[in-house]
Amino acid sequence: MQRHQFLHGLAAAFAALCLAAPATGLAQGYPNKPIRLVVPFPAAGATDLFARTLGQKMGEKLGTTLVVDNKPGAGGAIGSDIAAKAAPDGYTLLLATTSTHSIGPAITSRLPYDTVRDFTPIAHVGDAPSIMLVPVNSPAKTVREWIDYAKKNPGKLNYASSGNGTIVQLTAELFKAQAGVFVTHIPYRGTALAIPDLISGKVDVLFDSLPTGMPHVRDGRLRALGVTSLKRSPLAPELPPIADTLPGYESNTWFGFYGPKGLPADLVARVNKAANEALADPEVKDKLSRLGIEPATAGTPEQFAKMVAADAAKWKKIVVERKITND
Repeated sequence: MQRHQFLHGLAAAFAALCLAAPATGLAQGYPNKPIRLVVPFPAAGATDLFARTLGQKMGEKLGTTLVVDNKPGAGGAIGSDIAAKAAPDGYTLLLATTSTHSIGPAITSRLPYDTVRDFTPIAHVGDAPSIMLVPVNSPAKTVREWIDYAKKNPGKLNYASSGNGTIVQLTAELFKAQAGVFVTHIPYRGTALAIPDLISGKVDVLFDSLPTGMPHVRDGRLRALGVTSLKRSPLAPELPPIADTLPGYESNTWFGFYGPKGLPADLVARVNKAANEALADPEVKDKLSRLGIEPATAGTPEQFAKMVAADAAKWKKIVVERKITND
């Protein structure tokens, strides 16, 4: 009888232990299979190449493989929605950007998810500043000279963008707001299509990414006046920050990892640690610099969430004040 009671009690204790341990057991064994990294933009683009570069090194740190899964469409909303609705087990991550989590909520009123409520922030992993480009025959050789030139010719100058509601348009509108100038918007289907018109002088200014803009500057076909980061960029140290002329001016495309809502804190910590270790790797730094991306400094999920909240508030203000739409 006593032996039966002992065995019964042992079985009950074991069952209780199994019921109490799933989350901890999952974290201790994580990861034990490949991790899906959703990239909400097309293959071979900057975000995709960044994901593959960083993901390979992170996989080494985690002891598994990060498999990039491109799910483009709707400005990143399709891929972001897939990640938001995935199981919070650490096996589906999202590489988000300024477009998906800062601009998207301001420009699109009917997103199928809430960018704060439906995601777990993990790590800020990179920033890509832009440069202010003008034709080589522009009378302006500095940011200050361009502002003065625009003020003397209100409504006569124009700027190109990669389309309505894009980071390129918002970067220009932020510049217009702070500089107090009136410049007409000409949307293109991508900045690559705008470059020939900028070179020929049909367009007066374009805020383009470093890797696509600087080759034209170094070839002598365009002139760069400044960089959109608050400080000089190590990717183009010869360019002064626009903020030197317009204090506080800043526009960066940030990159960061999210998981679905409810992702356990210990899994968040594991991925955050792997991301920061990968970003410190010299080989990764070199590859990212060639993509025009500055690795983010090591940070916590809380710091990442705070940064995105401030960035989203800034762009929402511009969208509302300048009446910007993606139509």
